[in-house]
Amino acid sequence: MTDFRPGTALIVVDVQNDFADPGGSLYVPAGEQVVATVNGQIAEARAAGSHVVLTQDWHPEHTPHFAQDGGVWPVHCVRDTWGAAFHPDLVVPDDAPVIRKGMNGEDGYSAFTMRDPTTGEVIPTALDPLLKEAHVDEVIVIGLATDYCIKATVLDAIELGYRARLLQDAVAAVDLKEGDGNAAIETVRDAGCEIGWTVPTRRRSPATPRPA
Repeated sequence: MTDFRPGTALIVVDVQNDFADPGGSLYVPAGEQVVATVNGQIAEARAAGSHVVLTQDWHPEHTPHFAQDGGVWPVHCVRDTWGAAFHPDLVVPDDAPVIRKGMNGEDGYSAFTMRDPTTGEVIPTALDPLLKEAHVDEVIVIGLATDYCIKATVLDAIELGYRARLLQDAVAAVDLKEGDGNAAIETVRDAGCEIGWTVPTRRRSPATPRPA
């Protein structure tokens, strides 16, 4: 079980149809397989009195973020469409805040900040003030995708002064280049993020000494 407490916030990143469904326009391989694990963490967090926050990409039909408009990504998570909706198996608490990213055409990788793809201006989301008001000092980051929005969220959290943890069996990577997901985990680890699992790994028992 994950060590949740009232000063912890579980940030569930972009578990949306376009990422987590094989029919999505920017499907993350095995993305649907993390949904049950994410649900388990949401339940544990709420039982422990931790905060739960979800994020959604929420793009307009046209944005420099998309390849059709000069960017690098296929059209995805267009607001009020099936692709932008949370995966139907995701259990979304009624009272959990939802941080929507990229609403005005920005690059919305991090849960904490967005970037204007034309000017490069960095724009904060509502997440940091929300967590500060709730006296949160630690975030646990899960969801999609490891090598983009998860990595960006963790790095911003650390820069903003939060203790950060990433649960490796509750994320999945795009892996545009083979190994991108593993490289992202090493990047956040080097930045000070604790890498964990939702279920503790079994420790090998010490070997029994041989008789003299």
